Amino acid sequence: MSLFLKNALSYGVNKYLKQLPVIAFTPQKRYASSGSNDLKKTVLYDLHVELGGKMVDFAGWLMPVQYKNMGIGPSTNHTRTQCSLFDVSHMLQTKIHGKDRVKFMESLTVADVAGLAENSGTLSVFTNDNGGIEDDLIINNIADHLYVVSNAGCSDKDLANMQAQESKFKSQGLDVSVEVLRYGLIALQGPAMQKLLQTGVNFNLTDLPFMTTTEASVFGIPGCRVSRCGYTGEDGVEISVPSEYTEDLARKLLQLDGCEGAGLGARDALRLEAGLCLYGNDIDESTTPVEAMLTWTIGKRRKEEGGFPGADVILAQLKDAKSVTRKRRGFISSGPPARGGTKIYDASGEKEIGVLTSGVPSPTLKQNVSMGYISSTAAKFGTDVKFGIRNKLYDAKVTKMPFVPTNYYIPKK
Repeated sequence: MSLFLKNALSYGVNKYLKQLPVIAFTPQKRYASSGSNDLKKTVLYDLHVELGGKMVDFAGWLMPVQYKNMGIGPSTNHTRTQCSLFDVSHMLQTKIHGKDRVKFMESLTVADVAGLAENSGTLSVFTNDNGGIEDDLIINNIADHLYVVSNAGCSDKDLANMQAQESKFKSQGLDVSVEVLRYGLIALQGPAMQKLLQTGVNFNLTDLPFMTTTEASVFGIPGCRVSRCGYTGEDGVEISVPSEYTEDLARKLLQLDGCEGAGLGARDALRLEAGLCLYGNDIDESTTPVEAMLTWTIGKRRKEEGGFPGADVILAQLKDAKSVTRKRRGFISSGPPARGGTKIYDASGEKEIGVLTSGVPSPTLKQNVSMGYISSTAAKFGTDVKFGIRNKLYDAKVTKMPFVPTNYYIPKK
């Protein structure tokens, strides 16, 4: 889920991207050359290499930024029109057990976990005592446990956070335990997903709406968890599969007509087009959910009761809108694509009013899209601003997100 750096995209990709400046993001760069022997490998590493994946360092993992058969722009478009397979096995998967598991998770996140229907999930955030976002995650309510997926780049921090709270709960006589799940994780994304996957599952995918989950057999592999979610804005699923069967499943999926492997470059373009945040760039420990325009992740009951880290700060911001001095917004701009870290100025170009956190030349829209934080007084949609790029000013406009409409599977009632 990251923007690509110049050294990660030094490969000649496709004519479209060759004509555009390479996009980077803020100084916290997580892509680098793949020369280190200390980097971790997912269970699909050998398959990535076999398919000609251009491997880069992403959050300490060797991951494909693209494949030899398809550049980033075409891969993005393929996902929007057909179906792509992404390896997300580097992400942290955990199960939370025990009768106090809901109380445990609500003590760490802003989610209304108690309000989750069985076999449904929600996007949430871990927060700190200052109201900052420690990470974003998905929490799924299964019959006898919670199934949680969080980011690879924060896995050590997230696990330490959960284990420390587990110890605290147990010292108070409460019943909770954290299990790290050593499974592979495959994201199958795009409008053709349902048609392709239906041939290999033992249930009707039309009965699995967006943000619901089920245990299933997938192409003969039992014990898989299929969740209708993803980070591309398209219809899709994430499949948690026992590690020993992950490569076999990936190969079977890639044999399906219209399914292609996709790397970090396409994934990043897709998530930004969908207006989705990348942790470490668009949200971090100094950003509150209110500033990040993620207040919808805070359940109504949680807004009333609090009880999560930083609740005093966050709930005070919700009550007093004027106390929030900056807001996350989308932008469309002219000129060269704007990098993360680009300064935002008012329409006159004289006053600095914000900074970008992500930016990409949109393969879908053929326009420069970006997101960042801007002074609340200038955050109205349609406001004209300027971007400072290489000592020149370029026109930009505050824009609603997503840039590309989402296509999540939500059946009409």
